[in-house]
Amino acid sequence: MTRLGLRARVTAAFAVGALLLAASMALFSYDLTRRSLLEERERTAVRVAYFDAAVVRSGLDTDEPDVVEVLRSLDTGSGRRPLLQINESFHARAAEVVGDDPVPESLRRMVRGGEPAVQRVRLNGQPTLVVGIPISATISYYELTSLREVEDTFQVVALTLTAVAIMVAGSGAALGWYATRHSVRPLTAVADAAERIAAGDVTTRLDPTTDPDLTRLSSSFNHMVDQLARRIERDRRFAADVSHELRSPLQTLAAAASVLTRRREHQDERTATAAGLVVDEVARFQRLVDDLIELARTEQPAQRQSVDVAALARESCRARDLPENLVHLAPGTPARWQVERRRVEQILRNLLDNAVRYGGGPVAVRLSAAGDGVGVVEVDDAGPGVPPADREVIFDRFVRGRAAHARAGTDGTGLGLALVAEHAAAHGGRARAENRPGGGASFRVELPGSLS
Repeated sequence: MTRLGLRARVTAAFAVGALLLAASMALFSYDLTRRSLLEERERTAVRVAYFDAAVVRSGLDTDEPDVVEVLRSLDTGSGRRPLLQINESFHARAAEVVGDDPVPESLRRMVRGGEPAVQRVRLNGQPTLVVGIPISATISYYELTSLREVEDTFQVVALTLTAVAIMVAGSGAALGWYATRHSVRPLTAVADAAERIAAGDVTTRLDPTTDPDLTRLSSSFNHMVDQLARRIERDRRFAADVSHELRSPLQTLAAAASVLTRRREHQDERTATAAGLVVDEVARFQRLVDDLIELARTEQPAQRQSVDVAALARESCRARDLPENLVHLAPGTPARWQVERRRVEQILRNLLDNAVRYGGGPVAVRLSAAGDGVGVVEVDDAGPGVPPADREVIFDRFVRGRAAHARAGTDGTGLGLALVAEHAAAHGGRARAENRPGGGASFRVELPGSLS
């Protein structure tokens, strides 16, 4: 199950909080409105019923009262229905005598006892308010007032409050999204800065005045980057200094080794073998020192100029006795790129050497464009490919892939692909390894801005 992000969680919390608050207020408002309307309607109904009861009492105070005419004389409109109970019989405006179902038994008992009473009931599915007023020991007056209009008002109020609650919840969600968007922005800036630093730009810093509440975070982050930059610079200088210091004794060893090589025919077999090993190891040591010096120089930005990369790729193939037809320039891709010649030359040299040593030899060197001025250099080989677990780490320093370990006799330094990645980063690009559909590996280097 995917966990929601911080912004989504805060937005949801704002929405739920606003919904709960709005729902609570809506329920309170609905209950208050309902009770107020019912109480007001009940007071009005009781007051009118008392008035109508007085009219009925006056109309019945004759020798031969006409009950129907008395009830018809009442101005009750369409919302009220008068009933008159004489002894045990109920009389309405019509001439017939009605049953006692409209009036609850509990209400009739109270009115017969001489006490006025009010009760809300449902008659034929409609809400009704029944008001009972005693007129004499044998006569009771009842007035049935319809509450349908009040019920309709309640429904409108309920719908309105529900809509308001939904709107408030939506507003809460919008407010939460807006608040998190601005509150998370400093964290986004930190994440962006961390990504740029991870890509090699140790000059990235956070503006400490962006948010006063995050001043400590900004200063601590900048201090961490300063320490990191100093350590990287110290390590670079150490590697450069050590490499330069090693060059002089290595040159002496190389000269002595060449003397041993030239006099190999005057040596016995064991001495000649040992001399050969010394020569090979001195040569490997020299390549390692050269790579370390080159690695120390990769921290500098690329010095771009117009370079015929296609010709440079063919020249690199000729230098390794590889056929020039390995180089393929994609249709529509210019041959001249805006790059640093030395860096691109080493990219091609290291990728070709890597293919020869570990990939069964190169099968293609492809130059193409990836859009937005990005030049792409790809070297395909015929080797076993690169396992997914090794595709990132093989570009680290002093790391050799499984294919290199399988060929223990090779003389690689573990810095070739690291230099490729560093030179690509100096151009603002990157290097990555993939497996070709037909077998083998494909090493791809992207150089942004080289075709602009």
